Formats: sequence, C-alpha cells, structure tokens
Amino acid sequence: QVQLVESGGGLVQAGGSLRLSCLFSGRPFSEYAMGWYRQVPAREREFVAAISASGRRIYYADSVKGRFTISRDNAKNTMFLEMNNLQPDDTGVYYCAPSSWGSAHARSDFHSWGQGTQVTVSS
Repeated sequence: QVQLVESGGGLVQAGGSLRLSCLFSGRPFSEYAMGWYRQVPAREREFVAAISASGRRIYYADSVKGRFTISRDNAKNTMFLEMNNLQPDDTGVYYCAPSSWGSAHARSDFHSWGQGTQVTVSS
C-alpha cells in the first residue's frame, strides 16, 4: 500500500517561498505519476501540479504557473514543490498523491491520503 508523508509547510509573508517534500513508500515510486493538491476549509481539494513517473513531463494549475516548480528524485522516493512569490490565496493544506495522469485528479484507486502539510501565507 502506498504511504505518503508531506512536510515543509509553514507560515510565510506574501512574496515569500517554501519548499514542500513528499516521501513515498510501499510501492516502486518510479512507476507512479505524482501530483500535489491543496485544500482549504469548505472547499474541495484542488489540483496544483503533476509530474510524470520519469519526471520529464509536468503540468500546473493556471493559478500557480510561473511561481511553483514540481520535481522528483526517484532515487530518494521523494517529490518536491518549490513555491515562490506565495500569495494569501495559496494558503491551505498541501497533499501529495499518485496522479491520474493528464487530469486534475488523483488516481481513483488511491485512498491513503497523508496528513498533509499546512501552508499559511499572510498578507
């Protein structure tokens, strides 16, 4: 079973930066496309970015293009999200999950969401 641990969140001022990490275990990491998702209270979890299993293909939500960079290190079973020029609208709990590649959704057979990591951006 896939297990995920997100880390790296925190409180920053608008314009600041954070780097999130996602540690993957339980299955061969290099076989999975992966994604970052975020959630704020009373709203559905929303897509942020996705990266292919090899790391050669990437796509982003329009709201984060040019500010966020997704990457992965398959040798370390870890995915990253570099977030720059953070804005208050980026506030939320950030989760990683196997991606349903080409969509804005996690794989439909994935149910083991981690606890996420809180990102809070003050204005």
